[in-house]
Amino acid sequence: MTNLPPRAKLATAMLRTAAALSRASGRGDGSVIGGKVGLTIEPKLLQLLAAGRRVALISGTNGKTTTTRFTAAALEAAGPVATNSFGANMPTGHTTALAKARDAVNCVLEVDEHYLPRLMAEATPQVIALLNLSRDQLDRAMEVSGLAAKWRDALAQHPDVPIIANADDPWVAWAASGSNNVTWFAGGQRWQEDSWICPQCRKHLDRFGDYWRCTSCGFTRPSPTWGVEGNAAVTPDGSRVPLDLRLPGQVNRANAVTALAVASAFGIAPQQAAPLLVNVKSIAGRYAVVRRNGRRLRLLLSKNPAGWLEAFDMLEPMCPVVLALNAREVDGYDTSWIYDVDFSPVRDRRVIAIGDRRMDLAVRLQVNDVKFEVARDITEAINVLPSGEVEVIANYTAFQDIRAEFDRVN
Repeated sequence: MTNLPPRAKLATAMLRTAAALSRASGRGDGSVIGGKVGLTIEPKLLQLLAAGRRVALISGTNGKTTTTRFTAAALEAAGPVATNSFGANMPTGHTTALAKARDAVNCVLEVDEHYLPRLMAEATPQVIALLNLSRDQLDRAMEVSGLAAKWRDALAQHPDVPIIANADDPWVAWAASGSNNVTWFAGGQRWQEDSWICPQCRKHLDRFGDYWRCTSCGFTRPSPTWGVEGNAAVTPDGSRVPLDLRLPGQVNRANAVTALAVASAFGIAPQQAAPLLVNVKSIAGRYAVVRRNGRRLRLLLSKNPAGWLEAFDMLEPMCPVVLALNAREVDGYDTSWIYDVDFSPVRDRRVIAIGDRRMDLAVRLQVNDVKFEVARDITEAINVLPSGEVEVIANYTAFQDIRAEFDRVN
């Protein structure tokens, strides 16, 4: 780390003050407003705070918050870690995270996929993890192909930066394939509806599970050196490292393997890092368990078709499920994406639809031959369900509404 020039020191002090005031007034953790104040005073503050530190960037459509938390836990084997692991994944949040932990040499930053090129230029990363690319809020964000091209162009400007990339996602493989130093992991791709054409020649891809190839131009899935077998990570030397995780689902085992690969790039052995992953239990309320009136509710956040598909894979057998859908600014106003989701996995359960757009969700469930009920909010939904286990799947603001309701009860 380097000493900051006077303007940057002032910017850092004002950042911390703004963040503290935000927390004291109950407006949030202050990451966004703090970073905004700091960058207004010193536009190069992010670059200055990252100088002389070892930075890992984690990006993708889904799983980046969880993978960032896993990676931060793994890097703690080598000391304090600067991280924005609660989701402020744009430059304002990155700046705040680096300012809050000035003594941490190792840093891991979750990066919104649209901001990855900027962070590559400003944070001088030691390693970048690329998880996946799929449709997400298409009413205000670019198509998957455009985002993959944006990544590919940015990576071409930094060809020697080590990349850890998901070999099972054709768009990620294409974006990373021009780099000189790529480590491939088998992260799986349950959602495949955005990757039936070849990113390279735009012809049809042949797919066999997670394996894929283009018979027209020869673009083929790279051979991964990291993977998952059961409840163990498979390392490049063929070792199997047990994964004792508190978070459910195959997708989180893949996220954990990605974190171990990033930690390995920092010189931390998988056998040393893996036991630390058990410390990750809940991420900003995701996977949290709440008990209310004899019910045990588990909260799952899912923001797009790929995320809902993964959430269905995590559901406990046969227990009721509450599905919550909003369409506010940060969710995207267009709810037509729910027709990309196959709701048949919940067909044999008791299903309750809530949220601002619960009637949109109700129509979709009816089209998918899923029997359902409609409730105004999570409290009403709970009251009509019997005692026992309940799964809750919600998109972003619906998830925050549910958390706020539970906080009011507390």
